[in-house]
Amino acid sequence: MKKIAVFPGSFDPFTNGHYDIVSRGLSIFDEIIVAIGHNSDKKRYFDIQATLPKIKSLFFDKPQVSVQLYNELTSEFARKNEAKYLLRGLRNTTDFEYENAIAQVNKQLNPNLETVFLITTPQFATISSSIVRELHKFGADVSSYVPNTI
Repeated sequence: MKKIAVFPGSFDPFTNGHYDIVSRGLSIFDEIIVAIGHNSDKKRYFDIQATLPKIKSLFFDKPQVSVQLYNELTSEFARKNEAKYLLRGLRNTTDFEYENAIAQVNKQLNPNLETVFLITTPQFATISSSIVRELHKFGADVSSYVPNTI
C-alpha cells in the first residue's frame, strides 16, 4: 500500500522552507499532495490562479508530487485522496503548539490520519509566508526566501 501524505497550507507564498519539507518528505512517503487550502480567516496576498502553476512547475521532475486546490476540511480532503498522513513543518515551539492542536482535531475527525512533523532545516527556520508577504509589500527583495519560479 502506498504511503500518501498531504502537505496542507495556504502557501501564500510557497517558500523555500515549504519546498524543503516536501523534498525531505519524499524520502518518507511514496506520494505527497501539496494541498493549497482556502483559509476563511485569511485574505490571499498572491493570486492563487497565478501561483498554482508556479508551484506545480517546482515539481515537474517529481511525478510523486502533485499540487491541488481544496476547500474543505483537511481531514476530509485526505480521506478522499486516500492519504493516511499529514506532513507538517515545525520551525519552533510556537509552531508546535499550533500544529499539535490541529493534529489532535484531525485525528478525532479521521482516526486513520497521522500527522508527521519534520523539524525545519536551520537555514529556513526564520522564513515564514507572513514575513515574505510583508517584505514584498514594501518592495524588498524576497528572492532568497522563495523558489525561483515563485
